[in-house]
Amino acid sequence: MIAKLSGRVAEKLAEILVIDVGGVGYGVYVPLEDLTTVTVSDPIKVYVYEHIRESSHDLYGFTKLGTKKLFELLLDVNGVGPKMALNVLGVGSADAVRRAIASGDTKLIQSATGVGKKVAERIVVELKDKVGLVSTADTDALFVSSAQAEQDEAVQGLLALGYALPDAVKALTNIDVQLPAEERIRAALKAVSYD
Repeated sequence: MIAKLSGRVAEKLAEILVIDVGGVGYGVYVPLEDLTTVTVSDPIKVYVYEHIRESSHDLYGFTKLGTKKLFELLLDVNGVGPKMALNVLGVGSADAVRRAIASGDTKLIQSATGVGKKVAERIVVELKDKVGLVSTADTDALFVSSAQAEQDEAVQGLLALGYALPDAVKALTNIDVQLPAEERIRAALKAVSYD
């Protein structure tokens, strides 16, 4: 299994990058976001998803691991194959796609080539709680990476008290991040008890 490729961009074709790794050129399908940010001869590292069928062996590459994980989540939705998942990622940045799924924006998802209304609705229903977004009461959605949560002592404190990650983040959303962790935890607990 190929998990990662590191090399140089040898060619840019329609939706494929040819990545030269030690003299071997790998044709890798990449999302539009990645395709537009690289130029020929740039060094590149991509996380790879292999799609092997009887008649083909396709590689899908992502410069960010989070984008690859979102791609894999999309593949778990019935009726979504690798090309369609890549098309969905092509409607905006990975974060924009996550926000669209979390907020139920089927119109944005439907704007992807080959995605109909039913598939867009299925993507929203099946992935809404899995995309790593937390809805806030009065603002847009807030993307939370596990790396940020691991570094936030207040989030970790609430996790230790039995909160789920989305609930811990939501509880801390309107609390001043400049306060010490203990005060943020106390304020979050107080705010939650008043809800």
